[in-house]
Amino acid sequence: MRKIAPFIPLTAVVALAASCAQPAPPPVAPPAASAQPAPPGPKVEKVSLESVGIDGTALDRSVDPCQDFYQFACGSWIKNTKIPGDKSRWVRSFNVIHKKNELVLRKILENAEKSGKDENASLNKIGDYYSACMDENAVDKAGLKPIKPLLDKAKHLYHPKAISAFVTELHKDGIWALFDVSSDQDFKDATRYIAYLDQDGLGLPDRDYYTKQDDKSKEIRKKYREHVAAMMKLAGWNKRAADQASKDVMEVETDLAKISKTKVERRDPKSLYNPVDRKGVEKLASHFEWNRYFEGLGFPKIKDINVTSKKFFSGMDELLGKVSMPKWRNYFAWQIINATADALPKKFVDENFKMRQVLTGQKEQRPRWKRCVASTDAELGELLAQPFVKQRFGGDSKAFALKLVHAIGKAFEKDVQTLDWMDPATKQRAREKFQAMAYLIGYPDKWKEYKFKVDPHDYAGNLLRGQAWEVERQLQKIGKPVDRGEWEMTPPTVNAYYTAQKNQMVFPAGILQPPFYDVKASIPVNLGAMGMVVGHELTHGFDDEGSQFDKKGNLEDWWTPEVKKQFKAKTSCIVDQYGKYESIPGVHVNGKLTLGENIADNGGIKLAYNAYKALRAGAKTVKVADGFSEDQQFFLATGQIWCSKQHAAIARMLAQVDPHSPPHYRVDGSLSNLPAFAEAFSCKAGTPMHPKNACSVW
Repeated sequence: MRKIAPFIPLTAVVALAASCAQPAPPPVAPPAASAQPAPPGPKVEKVSLESVGIDGTALDRSVDPCQDFYQFACGSWIKNTKIPGDKSRWVRSFNVIHKKNELVLRKILENAEKSGKDENASLNKIGDYYSACMDENAVDKAGLKPIKPLLDKAKHLYHPKAISAFVTELHKDGIWALFDVSSDQDFKDATRYIAYLDQDGLGLPDRDYYTKQDDKSKEIRKKYREHVAAMMKLAGWNKRAADQASKDVMEVETDLAKISKTKVERRDPKSLYNPVDRKGVEKLASHFEWNRYFEGLGFPKIKDINVTSKKFFSGMDELLGKVSMPKWRNYFAWQIINATADALPKKFVDENFKMRQVLTGQKEQRPRWKRCVASTDAELGELLAQPFVKQRFGGDSKAFALKLVHAIGKAFEKDVQTLDWMDPATKQRAREKFQAMAYLIGYPDKWKEYKFKVDPHDYAGNLLRGQAWEVERQLQKIGKPVDRGEWEMTPPTVNAYYTAQKNQMVFPAGILQPPFYDVKASIPVNLGAMGMVVGHELTHGFDDEGSQFDKKGNLEDWWTPEVKKQFKAKTSCIVDQYGKYESIPGVHVNGKLTLGENIADNGGIKLAYNAYKALRAGAKTVKVADGFSEDQQFFLATGQIWCSKQHAAIARMLAQVDPHSPPHYRVDGSLSNLPAFAEAFSCKAGTPMHPKNACSVW
């Protein structure tokens, strides 16, 4: 929310599964002559795990599910699965579906390359973009030509007053030196778009990479400096100049990192909302020519602006006044090269991959066709999605998703009534927010247009033109009513999301496939997999961030003081629980960074379970799969969508930048807090999966 295991004899499966399942009820004594006969129970149908949608070969039956359920559900899969060389991690659900989608998209694009120019214009565009990307010879022959005008200007920056105009030019192409600009909903008036100015301008994944003083962080910084120098030499700098450039880049980026907010700080919506007018921005950063900036972007009338961090922009202003021009020249040149590296000749792509290896542990470069599919999806996603949807998105998927949303919604409304920490007034506001929540499924009602030129022989140029068009499209929205039908993901994406400012859940066509949803799978399995995803996204509306927005998407304090106090105590339990987990030995999960996702995981699995029980209430037939009850099948489905392997390097990086907990703890962390899990697997109190002091929020 991101494999064939060895054969296990059926006899072993049945024997061991039976020991984990709930014991069969004892025979019922014959009723007395005067007693009324008991109503017949549901008929029990014995089936295989595979027939209901569970991978029996993934289980590690040597593990006690009450000790480590994730290992029980996924252990054999983990043992027998190899991470593909071009991946840094592999997740049984997300990556397997993505691989299938990727092949479909490749076929669409290869066919589009061959389409006649008098046929479908959309196919022509995606075909030409993909063709330009795949033509490595043309890319190598072009060299630095696509970015040479920008590099030349960077090399000739001699006066501080020239910086504003040059940053404007970079931003028009979507190269985010120093900071970035976009449009988004006004936190206090979700019906309109305003301009947002945000911290940016770093080459490493996060500001902490520059500030931490542990040995691993120092090693990564050393590798990064070497990487910058190598890329600058490839771009024509001599060794001495390249080494100096790498030193300057590290110095400038470190200064920017020090004034940037941490990932945890950025999780507080109130701290990100600092509305100012044009004079307010000029006061924060007087060394930057803001009038010239907005005029250069083509939007001189922009007035309403939000800065996500006043500290960052005032700090940036100080840097503009004291950093020397030679350092700025090297910094800006690097920003250009780094932003376009994967669209440059092979020697740049290869060197860029070396740094990616350091950060993620990925062993091999992805084949070019995969990179070109991803690039086409990034720049022309909703054109590429149209043929994809026709091929891969059946009507049953949308109907099922709607059924899930309604079932889980009913579970939420019922669950809210049982909360002992929420007063009646706040419960009513919570119900109203849910009832106002919208859900988009499959693909947009109106497809996005892409009004930029695509040249079948100019990949880097296409990339820059695509980025420039997106910048312009975003800024054109400022001052206009919010388009509630706009999507933030492309339909082939294997993911889902909730947006607090629109108060809506979105489920792209890409994720509505096995193992998340399978038309052949049972209700418990589909609810344990895709149901958990739906419940997760719904709960985001009420996590520590989403709960600060009302039903209309406005940042509003709609909780009573006492309820807010109780909520904070509940969430503190989650912070402490997950903060004790280790992603890899010595690297702890950041309980504050992952709080929102952990709340959503815990609430999501509870809602999905309650929805499953409601849908199966009164069933005339129940299926026991290789000895596993339907409740157990539900939890196995949840566990198996998160079966995962990853290299230590990516685990370390994700622990620093990812708001999600590692898959292991997305399973064990949330299920250990759910009494229904302990009941399903007969876990004794005090075992890891049935702790005495479990956390509960929603």
